[in-house]
Amino acid sequence: MVQRRSLLAAPIALAAPAFAQASWPQQQIRLIVPFGPGGAIDTLSRTMAARFAEFANGQNLVIENRAGAGGTIGGAYAAQQRPDGSTLMMADVGANAIGRLLYPALAYDPVTAFTPIIHLVNLPGCLIAHPDVPQQTMAEIIAAARARPDGFTFSSAGTGNGSHLFMELFLKRAGIRMVHVPYRSGAEMVTALIRGDAQYGFPTVSSALAMIREGRAKAVAISLPGGTPVLPGVPAVDTVLPGFNVAVWHGIVAPAGMERSMVERINEIFGKIAALPEVQARIAAG
Repeated sequence: MVQRRSLLAAPIALAAPAFAQASWPQQQIRLIVPFGPGGAIDTLSRTMAARFAEFANGQNLVIENRAGAGGTIGGAYAAQQRPDGSTLMMADVGANAIGRLLYPALAYDPVTAFTPIIHLVNLPGCLIAHPDVPQQTMAEIIAAARARPDGFTFSSAGTGNGSHLFMELFLKRAGIRMVHVPYRSGAEMVTALIRGDAQYGFPTVSSALAMIREGRAKAVAISLPGGTPVLPGVPAVDTVLPGFNVAVWHGIVAPAGMERSMVERINEIFGKIAALPEVQARIAAG
């Protein structure tokens, strides 16, 4: 989350390209996404992968979803691969920061197991409610939850995922409790809420946007001060809970030990892709 310094705090400053020093992988390049298909980060990853070959001498980037345990299953797998450029990972706050606090027996150290390549985006969260739930504002939700501790449920994309941490912080700041129902991706958590399996959720804006616009979920509040232009009129959480200001970060990492020249090349490729209009549009969607 933005309140915590991560190993991807800033893009790597590029020196003059040294492509000749890097032994560019001849095999297929994989981007491990530590969540299931359909969520915000999976969609962003696929948007970027579709343009990768244009900047990588025709080499394709293939998305490989390895979901579970708040992103740490994908993290553990990526950490075990060779640092030769053939395996990259879309870093996440769960897999690359919070995971080691939630899973004491984690098979890798998120700080030392990866080579940071580039920070891509900070995504705001959106507190959402099932349309049939009577409590549709922050004040109503807080009042009802205080009257019925553990009487409401919320879905998340996995324990330790940003959607889980968004809601836990909201609950703590509000002094209320709800029952947590974890899933394996942002798409699954939003679908569960739409079905009525959970009453509330706190996914990223982009994970919930289509459902909100279709009327299948109600946008209650945005995690960043000032809200988001994508959902005009939806208040920020800090209008009720002052100081609430969080987002989840994502970026690209590789297994530890990658050559500096390879890091610089991949950094430059993703930097160019991130600047493309369709990628900027995806990022702007939250």
